[in-house]
Amino acid sequence: MKKKLLTFAVLLGVAALFSGCNYNTLVEEQENVEKAWSEVENQYQRRSDLIPNIVNTVKGYAAHEQTTLTDVVEARANASSVKIQAEDLTEENLARFQQAQDALSQGIGRLMAVAEAYPDLKANENFLELQAQLEGTENRITVARRNYNETAQVYNAEIRKFPTIVYAGWFGFKKKPYFQASAGADRAPVVEF
Repeated sequence: MKKKLLTFAVLLGVAALFSGCNYNTLVEEQENVEKAWSEVENQYQRRSDLIPNIVNTVKGYAAHEQTTLTDVVEARANASSVKIQAEDLTEENLARFQQAQDALSQGIGRLMAVAEAYPDLKANENFLELQAQLEGTENRITVARRNYNETAQVYNAEIRKFPTIVYAGWFGFKKKPYFQASAGADRAPVVEF
């Protein structure tokens, strides 16, 4: 009887310790970060899914722009191959992911610049619809990245608070990285007429 009572008291004490030190809050915050990361991936996948349609549409009008088309297809393949599980979000992994996505963004930018040289393409309804979907997706990516950063900030602050910081590491709660602005984002683009 004493052994059962002692075991119960120890279990009750451990449960009280975890509830008193916000263990469950950390679990919830970690889940929120993983959910926000999933939305980031969903939006990048949406963009990736649009690219073959855009490339094929441009190809029909600008077949001799093969280098640009090939570059975009290769950048898409590279960006699609860089996958990160939410539990593997580290500064290095996120930087690698972001670098691949930035290369794809640059390729899309070059593709859209090529499209500007073809008036028939710019007037094509299918291309205009794909372009509008791509612009909407880029906005969704921005929102998803911002939401992820905000969610990661709440989680990161929580694991650094006292007394949580004492046990957060024991249970594998590690700081989540943030999306950073792309290189050159601090400079306004030059527009010439």
